[in-house]
Amino acid sequence: MTHLLHLDASARPGFAGKDEHGSHSRNLTHRFVSQWLARRAQDSVTYRDIGQNPPSYISHDWIASSFTPEERREPWMTETLAESDQLVDELIAADVLVIGTPLYNFGMPAALKAWIDLIVRPGRTVDVDETKLPEPYVPLLADRPRHAVILSARGGIGFGPGGEMAHMNHLEPNLVTALNFIGITRIHQIAIEGQETGGDVLAASVAEALHQVDVLVAELQGTLDATPLSQPYERQAEAC
Repeated sequence: MTHLLHLDASARPGFAGKDEHGSHSRNLTHRFVSQWLARRAQDSVTYRDIGQNPPSYISHDWIASSFTPEERREPWMTETLAESDQLVDELIAADVLVIGTPLYNFGMPAALKAWIDLIVRPGRTVDVDETKLPEPYVPLLADRPRHAVILSARGGIGFGPGGEMAHMNHLEPNLVTALNFIGITRIHQIAIEGQETGGDVLAASVAEALHQVDVLVAELQGTLDATPLSQPYERQAEAC
């Protein structure tokens, strides 16, 4: 049985097309998870709406607790790390991480950055081996194949790889770097563009993205329990 961890990071609670200010990224994640379960009802999903219920930001106490070896932690340190431990446990249990996120001001929403900060944990998701300098970091989530699916929505056009605005997109590159750092390297990306343009441009982008989601679900389900995908899926629904 495959387990999915589904995260939505949009500040918009509803779905685009149904609510006046609904979320396009939520549409994509809902499509992905719905299609997945329609094909494999035996699989399970943990859902976290970090857009509406954002994780805590890291603090001085969190940093002190995180970098203190477990056997030396005081009770208040364990309590400080409780939320982070839960988020890390959810991630470790997942075979497929599904992230729905908008591009806000060239990067990720603050809620998603808070989640990243809480799951990149020494001793839990990454370790340090000082005998391997100058690259001492050991990704602990490389212990078994895990896939991450990044489903994003952008107001403008051309923010994908090779696009005219790609140099201003710090959303997917940041996520990929953080996930690779802890050992999740099988990453697949689909994006909607053109929300600010609207009309036929946006409609075409949405339709193409939904199609690509369906294709990716079938691909992943067909290969997840056999040989991992040889080439990560990186498609964007260009609005042009």
